[in-house]
Amino acid sequence: MLLPVFQDLIKPQWRKVLVELKLAGSLSVSDLSRSVDASYMAVKQQCEELKKLGYLGRTRVPRTEVGRPEIFYRLTDKADALFPQAGVGFTLDLLGELKQNYGESFPDKLLFHFFGKQEVVLRKKLEKCQSLVEKATKLAALRLKEGCFGQCKYDPVAGFRMEEYHNPLQRVFEQYPRAIAMEHRMVEQLLGTQVVRRELPGSGSVPPRVIFEIPTLGVC
Repeated sequence: MLLPVFQDLIKPQWRKVLVELKLAGSLSVSDLSRSVDASYMAVKQQCEELKKLGYLGRTRVPRTEVGRPEIFYRLTDKADALFPQAGVGFTLDLLGELKQNYGESFPDKLLFHFFGKQEVVLRKKLEKCQSLVEKATKLAALRLKEGCFGQCKYDPVAGFRMEEYHNPLQRVFEQYPRAIAMEHRMVEQLLGTQVVRRELPGSGSVPPRVIFEIPTLGVC
């Protein structure tokens, strides 16, 4: 079963194709068209659209009889994200079990280790950056890939800052607030400068957000 959010957002034709391929592993266009009750050309077009987006792979298998090779489609690794995974609920349950079995401080120690490893990985990806602005911009882009939806901004009054509107660890931060300081420290270590972290609540049409301000790049 696809994740509920994708059930709502994905085209119904795509949804049928993805589910059938998940069940079968690999299908020819002919078999797939019969499974989803659609024409050969319609299914082929839908599969090609999903292939261009990276969710399907395509192979050609020679026919046993005379004719063009048969086209087969299969799900790629990227398509795994469309199906339920062990998510934040599992993480919080696991941290809760560790806390119960190994003591109050154990989850914080584990999270500290997590941010330490993440810092090592990110530092390698930032080592070629020549300036602090380039480094901060690259860091924001790397965090975006990890699910931290945000952007870099600069103006003469507020200075340079990273604004984030979503962090996949938010529910973890709510349960284990010390992890907020760990992430903050990681950002400072990666940029090699002081960073001011501020949480701004939403109001009206303005969404809640977290701002990482870099005083050395403007007046904050």
